[in-house]
Amino acid sequence: MMQPAPIELKKIWGCERWLASTHPNGTQPDFAAALGGGYPLLVKIIQADDRLSVQVHPDDRAAAQLEGAECRGKTECWYVLDAEPGARLISGFSHACSAGELEAAVRNGTVAALLEEVPVARGDFVFIPAGTVHAIGAGMRLLEVQQSCDTTYRLYDWGRGRELHIEKALRVARRERSPGAAPFPGSFSCEYFSLERLDVRGGWSMRASGERAPESWQLLFVLEGSGAITDCATGGRLALAPEQLHAVAPGDKITVEGTLSLLRIRCGRHDG
Repeated sequence: MMQPAPIELKKIWGCERWLASTHPNGTQPDFAAALGGGYPLLVKIIQADDRLSVQVHPDDRAAAQLEGAECRGKTECWYVLDAEPGARLISGFSHACSAGELEAAVRNGTVAALLEEVPVARGDFVFIPAGTVHAIGAGMRLLEVQQSCDTTYRLYDWGRGRELHIEKALRVARRERSPGAAPFPGSFSCEYFSLERLDVRGGWSMRASGERAPESWQLLFVLEGSGAITDCATGGRLALAPEQLHAVAPGDKITVEGTLSLLRIRCGRHDG
């Protein structure tokens, strides 16, 4: 059991706080050393004071073709930790558009008119499969769980003058509507990761299963409340507070006490 030291990254639109990462662009040395290898996921908090660019990420196949065989794709999801009244984000298109329609809009700088804007509130969840055109709006704070990839292709940047990646973005973009945002259903699972909300009212225990491998580590993120986490083998005890993340090694047994809500994050699909 450990609490990796976060990495703070300032951005033109706000900031990111990387909570679990072995990615070369932001490796946490203590986390990487404990795992003894690369972690398939990257978990971060995004504080969006201004809107992010309209962007898209490649899937595994496109990433390998466009960026090199060692590069993986980026499927991601967002759990809304906080949102100002009227906060909105972009997820997909308002209608299924043709390749020609999308390219013309990108070249003309009118792509924003094709996009689907959705309102979000605290506790909402958004799944962004690789290839989904998206943008985070201003006035929100998100927990992002994603494949360990830092490849982003910008389609549009609201006139800020940063580099665009139009050719690659058009190549990987999916042109259909997406489901948008909805309150988190309690659990979610896809090919790359699973999330489960755990509401602790007193005590809860778990033993992390799996072989002693980086992908078998489990992450516990504190959504709200307070309490403590204890390593049953060593007796080590740490206080828990909102937006902390603790990593649990395979084979470890831990006990959580208090009144709090956790998000358990695991690599791969866990439907049960």
